[in-house]
Amino acid sequence: MSTGQKPTLRIVVLISGSGSNLQSLIDACINNKIKAQITAVISNKPNVKGVERATAANIPALIIDHRDFSSRQEFDLHLLEAIKSFEPDLVVLAGFMRILTPDFVNQFEGKLLNIHPSLLPAYQGLDTHQRAIAAGDSKAGATVHFVTPELDGGPPILQAEVAIMPADSTQDLAERVLKMEHEIYPTVVQWFCDGRLTAENGKAFLDGAIIGSNGILFDINNER
Repeated sequence: MSTGQKPTLRIVVLISGSGSNLQSLIDACINNKIKAQITAVISNKPNVKGVERATAANIPALIIDHRDFSSRQEFDLHLLEAIKSFEPDLVVLAGFMRILTPDFVNQFEGKLLNIHPSLLPAYQGLDTHQRAIAAGDSKAGATVHFVTPELDGGPPILQAEVAIMPADSTQDLAERVLKMEHEIYPTVVQWFCDGRLTAENGKAFLDGAIIGSNGILFDINNER
């Protein structure tokens, strides 16, 4: 007999390090902000804090060390098989420091999210905070976006801004941006799991309305 309840959405999270964004997602699931279950955490590096966070939350944690494979394609194929074994509705990159092959990305079109520590399209790639400070920018931030084969080039969904202070070091700036990441990533995952967020033809949509080319600017006092 059907209970009338919707099946719980399944999320797989990929990490490479401390997993602080993973923790924000775990907490949001526990608090029922995100109505979904993180069914697995996969790290491409052993002995990282993020694996400890998953274990503490009783989430299966797998290590698939990219150094054990002779090519990026071989690693991605093994990673793909592992992810698919959990039958996820959504795959979330949370500090996953690997460039994924187009064949991998295309397997999860519209179901693969990433967070990048800049106001995309500015500063794709690495060293984002250092580059923003060196350029004399007045603000920095983070962007959640759908992943496409183009590096950090998928359609932005939600951005958060922080001011760059004159005396800021890259570490100072990184810490302030990271706090905002912990706000916006669970929000976007919540939108997806609630059926509000979709991607089609290279564009992101919220509640059926197209999201602009820079994403929605997050307002902590007026969260959607």
